[in-house]
Amino acid sequence: MVLTTTKIETIRKQFPILNQELNGKPLVYFDNAATSQKPLSVIKAIEDYYKTINSNVHRGVHQLSQLATDAFEESREVCREFVNAKSIKEINFTKGTTESINLVAYSFGRKFVSKGDEIIISEMEHHSNIVPWQILCEEREAVLKIAPINSKGELDMEAFENLISAKTKLVSIVFISNSLGTINPAKRIIELAHNVGAKVMLDAAQAAPHQKLDVQDLDCDFLSLSAHKMFGPTGMGLLYGKEEILEEMLPYQAGGEMIKEVSFEKTTYNELPFKFEAGTPNISGAIALKASIDFINEIGWDFIEQQEKALLDYGTERLTEIEGLKIIGTADNKASVISFLLGDAHPFDVGVLLDNMGIAIRTGHHCCQPLMNVLGIEGTCRASFAVYNTKEEIDRLYEGLLRAQKMLM
Repeated sequence: MVLTTTKIETIRKQFPILNQELNGKPLVYFDNAATSQKPLSVIKAIEDYYKTINSNVHRGVHQLSQLATDAFEESREVCREFVNAKSIKEINFTKGTTESINLVAYSFGRKFVSKGDEIIISEMEHHSNIVPWQILCEEREAVLKIAPINSKGELDMEAFENLISAKTKLVSIVFISNSLGTINPAKRIIELAHNVGAKVMLDAAQAAPHQKLDVQDLDCDFLSLSAHKMFGPTGMGLLYGKEEILEEMLPYQAGGEMIKEVSFEKTTYNELPFKFEAGTPNISGAIALKASIDFINEIGWDFIEQQEKALLDYGTERLTEIEGLKIIGTADNKASVISFLLGDAHPFDVGVLLDNMGIAIRTGHHCCQPLMNVLGIEGTCRASFAVYNTKEEIDRLYEGLLRAQKMLM
């Protein structure tokens, strides 16, 4: 316990934003599912790029361009290792999970999805994993099918299996729910989809900061993540795709970098991964993404998972002690997210009162309005934990909720 406490203190010192007061109270940051805080190493990586090697990447003959290109492509290799892809050709830099899903919907969908084909998502999806498929299905006259969840917030696997058919072209599913914390059985989902020849897209935005990813072990066809959820910068992420599938897909955007040769008569596209990276990329973001992965690797997955499980268990225990508090999402296999309702109090009111006490949580529908409709509620309060959070901060949340309860009920 002493060693763990010492390590947490060391980790927290790397996050300058945590060492401040809001409304005269020490900050408790429990909004990590929306975006995580950034360690000094990530901040420094961005600063160093602009101070020392700021230049456009690829094709430049001068030294700054070569240095920037080396750093940019080194990040791609680190990302390949992070998800255990076979080749850097399978790592496509994007703005994040939302753009990655849209890329697949546009490039894969518009080539391989036809009238009458079916796409399967679940009731717990983020809007970014609903709307692109709705647009695609409307355009292609395909069918969007919705896999239901049970009362604990788990995917109903029997119902899911019954939805899959020879018409299923793609399954796009969240690995870890941002609103419920549910960890879906990704390997089983992928196996069932592949049995009928369907491809699988995994939304790993919430999974990337909480557990080790291995796309070869999962055997997923696509996987997306966002840097800002895993201690990295905003506006940066990646799409993993199996090389043979990416080769067959259409380009997502057109312009510089994604071309090999252009004439007024014909254009030939660049090789992977540049085929899907039109225009000047987020160079500093890619370099900072490497720094965030280095930070995660330095801490180690064993410690991250141990710490976050301890926080989830302790937080669940403490919050269930509050009379009238109901936790929304009680899956047996769950990440460090606790969504809840405090009696009849509106989540927004609870969030405002906690903010006055220096405690930052997220309230609302969490970009999951269809899920909230299924649950019959407007939204929830959500406390989401990261490796730098502590049990003492959970005690602050507990006391804050008791105070809010007295004021609101």
